[in-house]
Amino acid sequence: MSDGERDNLTLSGDSRSYGSVAESQQNGRNHHRPLSHQRSLSVRGSTISFHNINYAVPVKVDGQRQQKEILTNISGVFPNGMNAILGPTGSGKTSLLDVLAARKDPKGLTGYVLIDGATRPNDFRLVSGYVVQDDVVMGTLTVRENFAFSASLRLSKRVTKEERAQRVDDIVAELGLTKCADTKVGTEFIRGVSGGERKRTNIGMELITKPGVLFLDEPTTGLDASTANSVMILLSRLSRRGRTVIFSIHQPRYSIYRLFDKLHLLDTGETVFHGPAKEALEYFKSIGYECESHNNPPDFFLDVINGDSAALNTDPDQNGQDDTENNALVREDGTSLADMFRESTYQRNLDEELGTIWQNFKGTEEVLAKRLQYQTSFMTQLAVVSKRSVLNVIRNPAASTIQLFTMVIFGLIVGGIYFQLDNSSSAGIQNRVGAFFFLIMNMIFGNLGAVEVFIRERVIFRHESASGFYRVSCYFFAKVFCDLIPMRVLPTLVFSSITYWMIGFAPEAENFFIFVLDLVMTTFTACCLAFCIGARINIVGIATLLISMAYVFMMVFGGFLVNISSLPSWLQWLQYTSIFRYSLNTLLINEFTEMTFCPANVTLTNPCFPGTVYLMEQGIDYSSWGLWQNQMALFIMSMGFLVLAYIQMRTIPKFK
Repeated sequence: MSDGERDNLTLSGDSRSYGSVAESQQNGRNHHRPLSHQRSLSVRGSTISFHNINYAVPVKVDGQRQQKEILTNISGVFPNGMNAILGPTGSGKTSLLDVLAARKDPKGLTGYVLIDGATRPNDFRLVSGYVVQDDVVMGTLTVRENFAFSASLRLSKRVTKEERAQRVDDIVAELGLTKCADTKVGTEFIRGVSGGERKRTNIGMELITKPGVLFLDEPTTGLDASTANSVMILLSRLSRRGRTVIFSIHQPRYSIYRLFDKLHLLDTGETVFHGPAKEALEYFKSIGYECESHNNPPDFFLDVINGDSAALNTDPDQNGQDDTENNALVREDGTSLADMFRESTYQRNLDEELGTIWQNFKGTEEVLAKRLQYQTSFMTQLAVVSKRSVLNVIRNPAASTIQLFTMVIFGLIVGGIYFQLDNSSSAGIQNRVGAFFFLIMNMIFGNLGAVEVFIRERVIFRHESASGFYRVSCYFFAKVFCDLIPMRVLPTLVFSSITYWMIGFAPEAENFFIFVLDLVMTTFTACCLAFCIGARINIVGIATLLISMAYVFMMVFGGFLVNISSLPSWLQWLQYTSIFRYSLNTLLINEFTEMTFCPANVTLTNPCFPGTVYLMEQGIDYSSWGLWQNQMALFIMSMGFLVLAYIQMRTIPKFK
């Protein structure tokens, strides 16, 4: 096998630690073991070794496309315990973490990542734990409900409901979340748990599967010093139970630093130290950088990396001369911190350790593990995700209750403005057409909020999808229908019932149901277009602007603001892209076909006339087929928008 082929095999796709493999393979047999064994908190971790990792991304410089090196020839070994990746902003900490966790786009990536000296399996990211920097838990759910959600989707279907509940209770107790287990995590509208409890909840979501390897990206970000310390003590306790904990961190205080077992220091994508954390200060002292008393070691390391001259050893040497000049000369002659490390004893020891691992790896036959299937079926995933979506809607009154309340108030206002229209040939026609257009415009523009459905939870979706919680299709269908029915369809039904009878449209039941169907289909189609744009654009402001422009464009060619038949032939085709046109045509046919309009003074020269005359003047086919043709057009448009939205969701990258 060539080196290029080996690179693709080891760095593309997903992987899995051997410790985690053994754990997941026995999930289905746990019910045969005593409860004390099931509740054991010990986990067998794995040794992660990485060999000559290089990562580059394309950038544009002065209009020319170039490759920017993010990581350069990075190697190291992370055994069981607390393994820290430290460095200043932009040094490549998160990139290295993502490479090790198999969450980096393999494009532009070379090198090898081995698990216990063997090829990293394809499903590694599905069974290892990864805690992202941002919160990825549902704020409207309690801590226990979030854990139960993870357990329902990520544990094997052979694990019973009672065992899943027990696993949740164990994680709650292990993370010290017993007091807040039944408290909602919290949103901008709901007061929830503290920052430290929220971070522990994020960690608990990953511990449900008892992963042997746990990755964390900046676990102390956004936390005060005391809370950050408690979170890191928790991680240290987890590592002492056998886990391999690997995390990136920026500038921890000393009480956190002393918890580290292994330290990897980065400077602009290159290694400047890799070894036991307790030996880092001695190493820097040996190359001329000595930490002052009472100075925080991580602060000292960053000062050295950033070139702060105050970090140099200014103590007189044995000859009574200041050593600063000699250290400065080392930097001036072009020797970097990375070069110094490559010449150190630590690098030689690391090369020996990596060489032994590599020789054993080269001597074994490369066999890739089969890709794991999802732990649960499609219907189970759909049910669990739908349940969470419904709870999210119910517990978010600012969105659900206000939407319904607004529709009721607005329906009463519209009904009052057009209350009990007459059948006169002037005001009767004008007011009806105006009322229809106003109702349609409210159904379309009143659902602009649908554009946020796939934007608000994009970070959560990317993380859960990458971690193997559920299929993209399950999430898509759950979000679409759990948003459409309670948030769009039900308010539309209430609004239709109020306005139809107050305005005084045709009293026949058939006409009423067609009216309701049309407004529901109008709402459905408008929301599907919003879903399509929201699935593509991840900025709410831009997505709202685009959907508003699309609605305005459709309104112009809807047949109310301009007579379509009077337009040039090369523009008339645009009417077929308008939701307004199909909806307005349906309402006009439904109302005008059986109506007769009479002027104030009926004479032989000014007689009454049927509503079909107005429809013919507008070029509207008022046959039964014409009515249902418009509804079919709305249905086809909505299905097309949904398919495009689903394709967009499928193309959202799971890698960074």
